[in-house]
Amino acid sequence: MQGEHHEIEVEFPEFRQRIKELSETDSDFAANVKRHNELDDEIRKLEELGQPITDEELEKLKYERTNLKDAVYARIRSGS
Repeated sequence: MQGEHHEIEVEFPEFRQRIKELSETDSDFAANVKRHNELDDEIRKLEELGQPITDEELEKLKYERTNLKDAVYARIRSGS
C-alpha cells in the first residue's frame, strides 16, 4: 500500500530488542537493515510524490527491499 512505512522495526515490532542487539554486533546485518530502510524511504517518496520512474524500476526497488527484509528476518530467527 502506498505511503506505508515498512522499516524493519515497524515490520517486526516483536523483535525490536533482537534487531538492536544484532545491529550492534553484526555489521552485515546492520548494513542490510540500513539499506532496507533507505529503500523504504525512497520507494515511499517516489510513490507519494509521483516522481518520474518506470513501473519496472519501481518494482526492482521493491524486489530488493523484499529480499533484504527476508534476509534480515532469517537472521533474526536464526538465533545465532
